[in-house]
Amino acid sequence: METKTVVGLRIKNLRRARGYSQERLAEIIGMNPKYLSSIERGEENPTLDLLMRLSQGLKVEMQEIFNVEHEGQPPQNLRRKLQALVGEIKDQDLSRAIRILSALVR
Repeated sequence: METKTVVGLRIKNLRRARGYSQERLAEIIGMNPKYLSSIERGEENPTLDLLMRLSQGLKVEMQEIFNVEHEGQPPQNLRRKLQALVGEIKDQDLSRAIRILSALVR
């Protein structure tokens, strides 16, 4: 998948995680919702200034926008990765891991 497509998908997923519509996020950062839609589809290359505004509007650090390692992966690949990570959790961290996962599935 092309880099700008993956970054656009990441922005979309961060926006949805915040519960924002495209229109709401565009309003918060002062941009056109259609342009935001084009960025999320990977059709546009946002400027550094716009990426900074997006990170502020999404309330994430800039590097979080580029944390795209798992974006666009098929669910079965993500489940395998999650199972591998669960297998690596130390015994003393198991209860904390359960609390985190439980919070995510609510």
